[in-house]
Amino acid sequence: MALVYITRHIPDIGINLLRAAGHTVDVSTKDGVLTPAELITALKAKPYDAVISLLTDTINKEVFDAVPTAKIFANYAVGYNNITLSDAKDAGVTITNTPGVLTDTVAEFTIALMLAVAKRIPESDAFTRKGMYEGWGPELFLGSDLKGKTLGILGAGRIGYEVARRAGLGLGMKIAYYDVNQMPQIENDFGAVFVPEVNDLLKIADVVTIHVPLLPTTEHLLNAERFALMKPSAYLINTSRGPVVDEDALVVALKNGVIRGAGIDVFEHEPKLAHGLVDLPNVIITPHIASASDETRNKMSEMAAQNAIDFLAGEVPDNVVALD
Repeated sequence: MALVYITRHIPDIGINLLRAAGHTVDVSTKDGVLTPAELITALKAKPYDAVISLLTDTINKEVFDAVPTAKIFANYAVGYNNITLSDAKDAGVTITNTPGVLTDTVAEFTIALMLAVAKRIPESDAFTRKGMYEGWGPELFLGSDLKGKTLGILGAGRIGYEVARRAGLGLGMKIAYYDVNQMPQIENDFGAVFVPEVNDLLKIADVVTIHVPLLPTTEHLLNAERFALMKPSAYLINTSRGPVVDEDALVVALKNGVIRGAGIDVFEHEPKLAHGLVDLPNVIITPHIASASDETRNKMSEMAAQNAIDFLAGEVPDNVVALD
């Protein structure tokens, strides 16, 4: 019925769903991200009717011009900052995403990073594997308790709310949050305190966790000046978007003891890391895997495919991104 191109292999459930709907599906055979030139070449190969793109693909006017027959780009991601929405609007292309599905997975991963860095688990694991453990010691790898400490949440949307649930009800932490809007539900459910200024939140938090989208107003939301406001005993967790944090400034803050530690799953210039980051023992770095569970990645594949299927059937997909 229609030709669909997928820019990188995704879990089979989505591919099979497209084929079961009668569509012909081509999947990039490259085990990695297509360069802009490779993507354009691939899209020019056939008159594709739909494209399933990934967050690592740069989608702009040049890409839309390469495949004018494709009037839907179904992004396999919650975010869509990889797509120039104004170009999509000009080209008459519908953009969809996969919201909601990874909320619990990312919230769990955030808590895992918090616990791992506060309890110094990766450090002590590496120490033990190197054969350096010679017996129990009263000051060996002292970490931090989280019960009774203040968790500062930057962005109290779906994921921020679920992090608050786990930290407040599960770990006994106090919850404070910043958002552009006050969120009565998180306050009523977990006793969270609204802090209307980012700087004020940073001053009181023992752990700061970031859950804001990447926008011009959130790029380098955490920078050298703001690290200086945090407690020297505080930890930073980032499972949102890399450019929200000035990574060079983070390296300096961690190296100089401005903050105690960090857990970072996303990076400013992925896949490159800021110089010196890998050498620091007080940071946990993971390769953008906060949503990497079988259940979530399968559901994202299914949702992206269904968005394309619905559009190709002349229906309005459930997850259309506003282009205004």
